[in-house]
Amino acid sequence: MNAYLEQYLIYLRYEKNLSENSIDAYKRDLERYIAYLSARRTDRPDAVKENQVSRLLQVLSELGLTPSSIARNLSSIRSFHRFLIAEDLAVTDPTEHIQGPKLRRHLPSVLSFQEIESILNIIDIKKTTGIRDRAMIELLYASGLRISELLELPLREIYFDDGFLRIFGKGSKERLVPTSPRALAWVREYLDRGRPYLDKYQRGKGYAFLSVRGTAMSRMGFWKIISQYVQQSGIRKEVHPHTFRHSFATHLLEGGADLRAVQEMLGHADISTTQIYTHLDRSYLKQVYEQFHPRA
Repeated sequence: MNAYLEQYLIYLRYEKNLSENSIDAYKRDLERYIAYLSARRTDRPDAVKENQVSRLLQVLSELGLTPSSIARNLSSIRSFHRFLIAEDLAVTDPTEHIQGPKLRRHLPSVLSFQEIESILNIIDIKKTTGIRDRAMIELLYASGLRISELLELPLREIYFDDGFLRIFGKGSKERLVPTSPRALAWVREYLDRGRPYLDKYQRGKGYAFLSVRGTAMSRMGFWKIISQYVQQSGIRKEVHPHTFRHSFATHLLEGGADLRAVQEMLGHADISTTQIYTHLDRSYLKQVYEQFHPRA
């Protein structure tokens, strides 16, 4: 089973083009699964029984894993067995009739345009890092990027004249994302006045946004920057880098943007993922109803 796992991880890396973070998640889930089977003297895929998989999921629940984590474990196990069948390494899939836990869909936190403006306006742009922070947050909100996409954005993929970014998202899927002239103006300002100072030791490796050490910024580093500005601006709701992506999508849809267009900009493979944003602002729906319905 461990040898099969190695083959599967190679498949994920080179054929599915998954990120290292995603591959590590699959690896952790499946190493635990294989260890669980090994303790029950099951060492062949076709020897795995449905009740063994079900029992593992029950054990994970008893250990306190959340329904979303259990669902992810089941997804990892199911994908592994489907790979084995596709490669003629197994005949049966013990997960075929297993249903995962029902998940509650949480509506993501969203900032109003005024709250975003208050965060941007509190940044001290007299500082080199302030210019960088302003450019990053402007671009994050103007383009709806995932945090990893922003932090890994190469300079060469910013097309100033065309107003687009070329993004390689989940699974290395490429998409072109439009961005605003205002955001690009701040990026230019940062490239002129901020980045040369941060990259004085030439450790930037072509990444657009750098830490004070001159290397690509970490997720935690950027999360701390966001938290600092949110606190200073007096906003009490929970805000993290992904909140700007949620706000981007919500504000577009509230303004009348086509759902398919927003799906393309966000890089969602399934439109149902994008549709969650159509349920965010009930007050907006009420406003539209009162404005346009003849009986309102």
